[in-house]
Order: sequence, then structure tokens, then C-alpha cells
Amino acid sequence: MTAPVTAPTTAPVTVRLVALGDSVTVGMGDPAPGGGWRGWAALLAGSLPGTVEFTNLADLGATARDLASGQLPRALDLRPTLATVLAGVNDTLRGSFDLAVIAGALERVVAGLRGTGATVLTARLPDPGLMLGIPDFVRRPLTRRVHGVNAVLDHLAGAYGTVHVDLGSHPSLYERRMWGVDRLHPSERGHRLLARLFAAGLAEHGHAGITPPSPEPAGREPSAWASARWMAVEGTGWVVRRSRDFLPQFCGLVASEAWHEIRGRTGTLDDLLRSELDAVLRRLGPPGGAPAAASGA
Repeated sequence: MTAPVTAPTTAPVTVRLVALGDSVTVGMGDPAPGGGWRGWAALLAGSLPGTVEFTNLADLGATARDLASGQLPRALDLRPTLATVLAGVNDTLRGSFDLAVIAGALERVVAGLRGTGATVLTARLPDPGLMLGIPDFVRRPLTRRVHGVNAVLDHLAGAYGTVHVDLGSHPSLYERRMWGVDRLHPSERGHRLLARLFAAGLAEHGHAGITPPSPEPAGREPSAWASARWMAVEGTGWVVRRSRDFLPQFCGLVASEAWHEIRGRTGTLDDLLRSELDAVLRRLGPPGGAPAAASGA
């Protein structure tokens, strides 16, 4: 007598998505229907197939060191299968900018998450100087900092096998309608674009069944009055804090830029960045030195 054959059962796939980052990942600029913020990470979670357990650990104003010291331990406790790491812009806007410290913190975060077997999403940052619309001459010192952080992120992506998304070179991301009144936090449309770019990155790396969110906002875009009111109530505090911390040093950087440009020595500043960056990258894990990212979430 032949025993009946029982068809194998496949347990539902559960994706444990954990988001690490700053106010952009918190979702500022994309109000949730019930209050608070939604943001690109929540939109990405809603794009994934199967059961998704989503936890957003991002904090307002977080730097790379904040991710490493505060968010990473909590993320590891959650045993993520998929994790997003979007940080670095706040570091470029600090008077205490130190590329070596930033690189070390970012490596601890990426290496820690990849060490659990999680698929990790990282991204090249857009240029905040372009988003703010400031003149090229004033923007260059800030742009150098962003280029330095992006070079570190590129290196870590190669070393640890992350799904790496190039936000910085995407033209649509610099459109005015993608950003809120402060020019540093995406609008709902901008958050949707970020979610779609990360979803596309996952799809390109073999993650099937992803349904990206619509590019069009579901809610009404804020009026000029509402935007002005938000900037007066919320944004002014941010400007004051950054003015105390970053603005004095930034003025010095711009003055140095002017001195070198008048003397035709702007390339000297670029050479200094390259020298600093070479030393920083030599201290990081070698490209290709980690196992490849998982093929599915």
C-alpha cells in the first residue's frame, strides 16, 4: 500500500524591516493621516510583499555617531532581515565635522547589520547646497563634505555588499516640489520618490513582488501660508541651532574658499580632501571583503 504524499507547505515570509537614520527617515515633511509623520521608509515597507514587521528607529537630528551608539543596538535586538541606513547630511552641517569619525561610525552600523545576515540598504547623499539653492561659490565647502561622506558610503557598500542607491545623481530629487519649505526635508512627493528609488534598488538585486508607491501625493500639498507657518514655528528653531554650531565655522570655510579662488589655488582644497579621504578609506574594511548581500528579503 502506497502512503499518501503530503505536499510540502511553505511558511509565509515575514520581512523584519528596520529603518535607521535622521529626520528624513523619521518622515518629516510627509504628515501621516492620523498625526505625526509617515515618510519614505514606511512607504517602502508598504511596498514589500508578504508580512512586513516595520520598526522606525530614526531620530531627529541624528548623526552617524548617533546611529552607531543608539540606534544600532536596538536594531540588532530586532533581528532585521532588511535594514535601511540613511544618514550623513546632519554630519556635514556640524561644526565638529570629522570624516574619520563619521566613517568609523558608519562602518560600525553597516558591518553590525550585515553581520546578522540582514540585507542592508545604503545611499549616496544628495548635495544639500543644491537643495538649499545657495550660490556655487558658497556651496563648494559643503559639497566637499558631502563628496567625502559619499566616498565613504561607496566604499562601505563595496566592502559589505549593501544594496546601494545613488540619490545624489538623481535629477528629480533636486526639483523644488520634492522638498518642503526648509529645503532639507522632503515633501510627500519627495518621500514617495525616495521610496520608489529604494524599491527599485531592491528589485534590481533580485527582490521580487515589490509594488512601489504612486509618485503622486495622496494628500493635499501644503499651502504657502501653511509652509510659512511651519517655518516660523518649527523651522526657525532648527536654523538657530545650526547657526550656533555650524555657521561660524562655515563662514570660515567660505572665507578660505575665497582666498584660494582669488589666488587660483582652489585645487589645493580638493587635494586636501583627497588626501584626508585616502587616509580614512585605508582604515576601513577592504572592498569585497564581506559576504554578498542576501538575494531576497
